[in-house]
Amino acid sequence: MQVFKFGGASVKDAESVKNISEILKNYVTESTIVVVSAMAKTTNKLEELVNAYFYKEGNTEIVLNELKTYHLNIINHLFENANHPIYADVENVFTEIVWGLEDELTSNYNFHYDQIVSYGEVLATKIISAYLNSIEIKNTWMDARGIIQTDNTYREGKVNYELTEALVQTQLMPVINNNNLVITQGFIGGTSENYTTTLGREGSDYSAALFAYFTNASNVTIWKDVAGVLNADPKYFKNTKKIDELSYHDAIELSYYGASIIHPKTIKPLQNKNIPLYVKSFLKPAEPGTVILNNQKRSIEITYIFKVNQVLLSIQPKDFSFIAEDNLSVIFSLFNKYNVHANMTQNSAISFSACIDYDLHKIDPLIADLQLQFKVLYNAPVELMSVRNYTLDIINYLTENKTILIEQRSRNTLQMVLIEGTN
Repeated sequence: MQVFKFGGASVKDAESVKNISEILKNYVTESTIVVVSAMAKTTNKLEELVNAYFYKEGNTEIVLNELKTYHLNIINHLFENANHPIYADVENVFTEIVWGLEDELTSNYNFHYDQIVSYGEVLATKIISAYLNSIEIKNTWMDARGIIQTDNTYREGKVNYELTEALVQTQLMPVINNNNLVITQGFIGGTSENYTTTLGREGSDYSAALFAYFTNASNVTIWKDVAGVLNADPKYFKNTKKIDELSYHDAIELSYYGASIIHPKTIKPLQNKNIPLYVKSFLKPAEPGTVILNNQKRSIEITYIFKVNQVLLSIQPKDFSFIAEDNLSVIFSLFNKYNVHANMTQNSAISFSACIDYDLHKIDPLIADLQLQFKVLYNAPVELMSVRNYTLDIINYLTENKTILIEQRSRNTLQMVLIEGTN
């Protein structure tokens, strides 16, 4: 048993779907669960649709038509038969989206987000499953919402391991035993009330790890548009290097600091059952990529993790008293209330600082709530740079023509919040 995960870049158009079929032909040598993300930027477009519906930011009909045109264009290039059942299947999915947009609005944005954005994965897997069957790669489509069970923490669903494991054994394993190839969705799960939840942005990696954990898979392969885990994001750095092997510990640290190559929750389920994770290129599938496994050897490769579009909050008690445990308790409870993750924190005697992702719909209400009890200052936009195995020369190079707002150093890792220009 193995698990493959294909992200949005690997299913962005008809040719990409055909490329996946070639990978499956050549590399499916045992029972395989294929976990698929939404196609290309579909999740972003569905987020735009949610905002048009919930915040009245834009026209839902226009966004929906753009989504439908995009997916139909892919289908038209994959299927010669205009009467193929996939056309009706996709039309039914869009009908369900319309029904969701007609529901009465509640005050819970995250609930509506999950009910609508989750359809990206449903559309992608229905199209891919149908295409594979049409070219005699026999597979079974399964709805992950009926397998991965979570609580009702929308946008960050917490997995019910006991119930999910039971459903894997009773619903998923019999299908795998009858058909060695299953196509299912990443990123999404379901609640006991039959509502949809999502597992966090980029959560398809986590889904793949969960399926591997519950089926005791021999390995997981995440297929990316890069050669493996690189020591830096090629969008921001030249001359990046591929890391051939990482320990679970190193991979957890890299994901914690924001490395986009692996979802932060992915590693732990695999580590618990000692399941190797391969990161390989869907453009060059024969190349070895990177393997993440149980290895006590620590990586000495210099790695750079760069996060843009950040906000640096500085929070102070209004009476300029000390920042103490009671203050921190209030601050973090509000972070939790607005589903805000701190990418870096630092506190002094009278101030607490946090670097967080910029999200207008989260930041503004968070600051308003904080200001009821605290004085709040902020800098935006700022950049967060994390460097493992840093040297003084590297620090000087990275901070040239920039101002360091705050920094933290440990023996192996440096984090800096930076703005362009010097004082």
